[in-house]
Amino acid sequence: QVQLVESGGGLVQAGGSLRLSCAAPINIFGISTMGWYRQAPGNQRDLVATIATGGVTDTADSVKGRFTISRDNAKNTVYLQMNSLKPEDTAVYYCAARTMFGRTFWGPGTQVTVSS
Repeated sequence: QVQLVESGGGLVQAGGSLRLSCAAPINIFGISTMGWYRQAPGNQRDLVATIATGGVTDTADSVKGRFTISRDNAKNTVYLQMNSLKPEDTAVYYCAARTMFGRTFWGPGTQVTVSS
């Protein structure tokens, strides 16, 4: 089963920063949108930010001004720079890549824990 490869999660104090990276395997053809979602215990998986091939982004209101999504199309890689982290940002963060054919691929998730 094809999976994305995430890295960069960890434990950080409130106000700190982390940078998540996610690489899609080269054999996933036709990737259009890449993005990040998160899921806290007992909650549903929510959108954090997405970015289309041309660079258009969509960011959740709860992280606007603190999180920045970017991508390197040549490397099939998407990044999430997270600044001014808050305890409520604690969650498992999942990377996703959607192709122009309608398929969505997911990473296994990376834990982000923000201590107060």
